[in-house]
Amino acid sequence: MLLKVTRHIPLTRLWCLHKPCSSLGGCTADTLRGALSRAVSGLSPPAELLQPSTLSPAPALDPCSRARPDSDQVSEPAPITEVLSFKMGRRPAKCYRYCKNKPYPKSRYVRSCPDSKIRIFDLGRKKANVDDFPFCAHLVSNEKEQLSSEALEAARITCNKYVTKTSGKDSFHLRVRAHPFHIVRINKMLSCAGADRLQTGMRGAWGKPYGSVARVNIGQILLSVRCKDNNKAVVMEALRRAQYKFPGQQKIIVSKKWGFTDLSRADYTKLRGEGRIRLDGAYVQFHKAAGPVLTNLSRGAPSLVVEPTEA
Repeated sequence: MLLKVTRHIPLTRLWCLHKPCSSLGGCTADTLRGALSRAVSGLSPPAELLQPSTLSPAPALDPCSRARPDSDQVSEPAPITEVLSFKMGRRPAKCYRYCKNKPYPKSRYVRSCPDSKIRIFDLGRKKANVDDFPFCAHLVSNEKEQLSSEALEAARITCNKYVTKTSGKDSFHLRVRAHPFHIVRINKMLSCAGADRLQTGMRGAWGKPYGSVARVNIGQILLSVRCKDNNKAVVMEALRRAQYKFPGQQKIIVSKKWGFTDLSRADYTKLRGEGRIRLDGAYVQFHKAAGPVLTNLSRGAPSLVVEPTEA
C-alpha cells in the first residue's frame, strides 16, 4: 500500500531570497531550480548565491501592464510541493489468529489471491530409506487457531538452519505437515488527512484477499523430523527453536513409531525380519497374502492350510 504525503516548501526558505533584492535580478531560472533542489535535500547553497551580487537591480514592472517579464526577471512563484512515498507494513498476525469464520479456500469464486510465503514442505535427505532414519519427533499444536504462511516459513527456515549447521544437511528429513489453504481478507482504511470524507467505514466491509493461513486443531502435527538415534538432541533443539515462530502453545512429542511409518519399532523390526513388508520411500508396503502358498509361507504370512480340529 503506497501513500503520498505532500509537503509545501515556500521559496522564502531558499538562500537566494534571503539576499537583497539586487541579487534577485541576476538569478536565472536554472540557478533557482538548483537552489530549490539543494534546499529540499539539505545541501549547502550554491557558490554563486553566497557571493555579493554585482548585477544591476531588476527593473520594476508596471502593475497595470500585462507584458510578460523576461526570462531573467524572477517573480515570487507559488509554493513547491514535494511528494514522499513509503510502503505500509503488514497487519499483525493477531488479527487473524482465531478460527472465527468458515473455511475460505482459493476457488473459482476467490481468484486473485496472493501467493503463499511457504513453497517448500519437504527438505533435507528426502530420498532416505526407512531403515536409515528410525527416530521421529513431532511439533504438535495445543490450540485451535490459524497459523500464517509467514510463520510456517519462518519455522521451517529456523529448524532447517539449526540441524544443517549442527549435524549436516543429509542427517535428517523435515516435513511441514500444515498447509495454508485458508484465505484471509482485509478491509483497507485510509489514513491520510481528510480520510473521513473519502472512505465509507464499515459500509461494504467485505475485504479483499490479503494472505493465506493454515487452520489447525488441538493435537494436529505441524512439523515432523526423522533422523538417526544419535541426532535426537539436535532435532529436539531445532523443534524448540521453531516453536517460537508460532503463536499459541505447542508441544514436542517423541514418536513411538519407526520414522514416518505407522508401525511401532517392535512391529517394524519383526515384520522386516519376516519379510512381510517392503520399502517404499519414507514408508512401507505390506505384501498381500496372495499367490502360491509356499511363497506366502516364505514371507512369513500365516498358513492358509486349515488344520483339522478334534471333535
